[in-house]
Amino acid sequence: MPSSTTSVTAVVPAKINLALSVGPVRVDGFHELATVYQAVGLYDEVTVTRRNPGSGISMTVAGVEADAVPCDETNLAWQAARVVAAEADTDPDVHIHIVKRIPVAGGMAGGSADAAGALLACDILWRASLHRERMLELAAELGSDVPFLLHGGTAVGTSRGECITSAMARGAYHWVFALSDRGLSTPRVYAECDRLRTGAKVVEPVIPAGLMEALLVGDPKRVGAELANDLQPAAISIRPELDMVLEIGRDAGALGAVVSGSGPTCAFLVADDEAALDLAVSLSASGLCSGVARAEGPVAGARLTDS
Repeated sequence: MPSSTTSVTAVVPAKINLALSVGPVRVDGFHELATVYQAVGLYDEVTVTRRNPGSGISMTVAGVEADAVPCDETNLAWQAARVVAAEADTDPDVHIHIVKRIPVAGGMAGGSADAAGALLACDILWRASLHRERMLELAAELGSDVPFLLHGGTAVGTSRGECITSAMARGAYHWVFALSDRGLSTPRVYAECDRLRTGAKVVEPVIPAGLMEALLVGDPKRVGAELANDLQPAAISIRPELDMVLEIGRDAGALGAVVSGSGPTCAFLVADDEAALDLAVSLSASGLCSGVARAEGPVAGARLTDS
């Protein structure tokens, strides 16, 4: 259906993994996962704008580490525009502009966030009227984390992370993130995880019962004690300084400390805004991270803006 709309903007949060259990390698090359996601208030902004018929897709990126983001068909947002165009039976004549605030290759799913934003924005731009279930199917085809960035909140992810179920969770959580100006390749971290576990029995992944109980009652102290990531030893093996960053956070009073996803971002759960500010100062003074960010979670998934 034709539309007079010329431009649509979506904002999409970052994610962290409160728990990430990595099981054996599957026949498709992915690892079986069980994870607890939380969406946090660091946002990328994705704007899609109509182009002249036959122009195809173009892309620009601004903001944090913009130079590290590809502006071609390898970008998940570009791929998202193509799949929505196919669903809408229209030509993908659109310009995508991304403003980056989520760290690039930082273990916080910035690329997946951009894909989720492009899916949502293109659906509106082209009036594809995709049902929620179909949107999630397309998201899963694009990447394991993309469905959660549409969903938001706190949720359990299974299979390779793309099968999402809302978690029974209460409370608001204050986070501090130690950022790195050198990203980590997710495939490299998984490969290192496999290497470190060579000869060991790799069991099916499980969600920690203690974490789910802590989320149910909304107890940040208990949640902090239950943070876990099977990829953390691999990330530290590749970047030993991450262990020191985590230790600084613990010594400064963080309720919990964990490498976010495949890293190198380190996430620290703290009690309140005052504790977040104190920890941010300590991390900045350490000289071991390129920057520090603060955010609260959980927040909603991808949403449209009025701009």
